Amino acid sequence: MSSNHTGKPWLKSYPAGVPELINPEQYRSTVELLDGACAKFADKPAFTSMGRTITFAEYERLARDFAAYLQSILHLQKGDRIAIMMPNVLQYPIALYGALRAGLTVVNTNPLYTARELEHQLTDSGAKAIIILENFARTLEEVIHKTQLEHVIVTGVGDQLGFPKSALVNLVLRHVRKQVPSFDLPSAVRFNKALQLGHFETFTPVSLDHEDIAFLQYTGGTTGVAKGAMLTHRNIVANVLQAESWIGTSATVGQDTIITALPLYHIFALTGNWVVFAKLGAHNVLIVNPRDFPAFVGELKKHRFTYISGVNTLFNALLNTPGFSEIDFSALRITLGGGMAVQAPVAEQWKKVTGCVVTQAWGLTETSPAACINPFGEDFNNSIGLPISSTEISIRDDEGNDLGIDKVGEICIRGPQVMRGYWNRPDETAKVMLGDWLRTGDIGRIDAKGYVFIEDRKKDMILVSGFNVYPNEIESVMAAHPGVLEVAAVAQPDERSGEVVALFVVKKDPSLTEQQLIDFARQQLTGYKVPRHVHFRNELPKTNVGKILRRALRDELKGK
Repeated sequence: MSSNHTGKPWLKSYPAGVPELINPEQYRSTVELLDGACAKFADKPAFTSMGRTITFAEYERLARDFAAYLQSILHLQKGDRIAIMMPNVLQYPIALYGALRAGLTVVNTNPLYTARELEHQLTDSGAKAIIILENFARTLEEVIHKTQLEHVIVTGVGDQLGFPKSALVNLVLRHVRKQVPSFDLPSAVRFNKALQLGHFETFTPVSLDHEDIAFLQYTGGTTGVAKGAMLTHRNIVANVLQAESWIGTSATVGQDTIITALPLYHIFALTGNWVVFAKLGAHNVLIVNPRDFPAFVGELKKHRFTYISGVNTLFNALLNTPGFSEIDFSALRITLGGGMAVQAPVAEQWKKVTGCVVTQAWGLTETSPAACINPFGEDFNNSIGLPISSTEISIRDDEGNDLGIDKVGEICIRGPQVMRGYWNRPDETAKVMLGDWLRTGDIGRIDAKGYVFIEDRKKDMILVSGFNVYPNEIESVMAAHPGVLEVAAVAQPDERSGEVVALFVVKKDPSLTEQQLIDFARQQLTGYKVPRHVHFRNELPKTNVGKILRRALRDELKGK
């Protein structure tokens, strides 16, 4: 592709101050980037979790102590894999930074994994150590003998480095301890003990460069067995600089407060909340359990936050939580939505209540993750935005041919944030790479101004009598019905049409009927897009980040 605006139409739509290119050579590694941030913002608050706050100076010291423990006591070597299986507690960012400083590759692990899922990830990655919140240790007990794990570090909700032992915390701890298995983990040690031991050990800085793997970030496995995307230090550094070049136009360095409700084990929060905002010297407020929405709202009331990120279902749930509208939003400048399509009715209500536009962004685990983002402050437009600095987007057909402007095809990406490939899976890597272009599996188009629009995932498309129907469009329309709280559109097998549209709906209005929804759809949608079936549910299945699992709903219909 050429470097002029004809080949890259998005450049002419860039906000003032956003560069065409970033320079990943600015930092040798993610560690060097974090070291610089901790030195620059030493006296500023870095993280708050459940009432406990540490500064950047404390953060650096604790991460150093943990790195020394891993290096000098556990004798882990550069390139060894270490799994981290925790929610957003204070120990998480310390463990992340410490593990990277010791030269290890981090395997972020969902605490809600089943034994089968955990076994696959640990054996596939070959992890030698794991840091785990004790109330998930029972799952580990089931599979540890099948893995290569040599070391287990256990921590608890109340182990947050001098956490005040309030009555509430003691209740939580009593509940947690009931779940802890009584088994003899090899080399098991408490996280706080590891920090104490590491404090008295010598830490030897590890030489890291761009090609070293920082993370094995496992995809959700929606197309088969979960695969570990190899994200190098160059990938992460590049994506941080790309995001900073965009966010930096609205950031107040060293003064911002960010709400991190999305789990750090997910790529969205890992890069977009942790590393990016550490570089910007922001105060990061970690939400341990974002699904407890009344408590979440209570925490939001304690902070004059400037930035919050989330997915559509999280924003929707907050808007429907008593007390949310009473929060002081006067400092809020950026609301970033990703992970799934943000629905227009949710975006409109969010702006009405908070005064802040939801800025939609898009990316993948394989792109570390950011690839596109809308300019901040622009009204919600259903677009996923413009390709970010040093990123190219091409719309391709199944044969890999570029289709050009306003043609619908597979979105392909090229840029320094694109993964090296899948861990030990050259076959799977070959399926998604066209030279240095990544095939995303998302169907979309790019307009003359460079804005990218997603029609849907290939696998989610509904084929009605030969016509392509995109669930995002159906869901966006149906979410506007005042009686609907949540909605998902999936394919339901049909003898006449092959497939028809089926809706799964959580009611906001208990009196809502199937016929009311179908009548509403007929006013908004062409005939073949109108849902033929409506299934009411008390809740919809979701991923750990809150994305609705259409696949589970499709499987439910197939089982009928």
